[in-house]
Amino acid sequence: MSLFTHSDQDDELRISSIFTRAPVCIAGGSDIFSRFLLLLSFSPASMVSLLPRAPSLAFLAKSASSQRPPAPSMSSPFSAASVAAGSEAAAGTRKLPVLLFDVMDTLVRDPFYHHIPGFFQMSMKELLEAKHPTAWSEFEKGLIDENELAKKFFKDGRSFDLQGLKECMVRAYEYIDGVEDILCCLKKNNYEMHAFTNYPVWYQLIEDKLKLSKYLSWTFCSCRTGKRKPSPEFYLQAADQLNVDPASCVFIDDRMINIEAALSVGMVGLQFKSAEALQKDLCALGVELSPLVCEGEAQVQ
Repeated sequence: MSLFTHSDQDDELRISSIFTRAPVCIAGGSDIFSRFLLLLSFSPASMVSLLPRAPSLAFLAKSASSQRPPAPSMSSPFSAASVAAGSEAAAGTRKLPVLLFDVMDTLVRDPFYHHIPGFFQMSMKELLEAKHPTAWSEFEKGLIDENELAKKFFKDGRSFDLQGLKECMVRAYEYIDGVEDILCCLKKNNYEMHAFTNYPVWYQLIEDKLKLSKYLSWTFCSCRTGKRKPSPEFYLQAADQLNVDPASCVFIDDRMINIEAALSVGMVGLQFKSAEALQKDLCALGVELSPLVCEGEAQVQ
């Protein structure tokens, strides 16, 4: 989630869409019934986040022979394309899927809801009414620098302590409970991970405090690309730059509007609710999380 940009509409999950959208293909089950049982293992929010706009969603198939999985056939609702490659066939083979993580309120707590209104000694309602409607998004896209942000942050042009705001945000930055353990396990299992975030140059403040680069690369920040979620161009640019099919990317974000955009270009989308839910959803996709334990696996000693 992006600081200073939020809509309640993004949090609405239309569970009924599960029964009205196109069929879901879960490769790996021995028959239709087993596939249906696996589908039921998802939380309702995750089920919605995994529904694409194409005639079928294909994931879970493990492939050791190809870096790029074949596209799903439109003629059969149960045809599957590889999105996860569970093991590397040989040294130097790229391990799939590539994982794209939103940062704010997916990996790191967003200071906006509690700390920033307090810093300005305003209620949330007062802050939203007083701030400039586009200044922050312009800052996120790299169109203005922090000094220009300070000049136009409020619609009435009032001044404020910019350095104090940055220090307030740094104090508030912290990993969401359980998330760092997941990142650590993904890293140990050699998954390629990238930040895919709407954030200004202040992402460096997060890095300086939490050292996210231990686990992922700050590859796709809006301030560096000039694009913001949920623009489909941002997602397609990421797949192109990574030289990977969109279907081989798993995108994780707390906002449904951003998940929908990922699905629209052919990526797999998971809506973040908690670290526990994310662990279950990744395991259901066949992503290796050892030494974390997926449901049904024996405890690793």
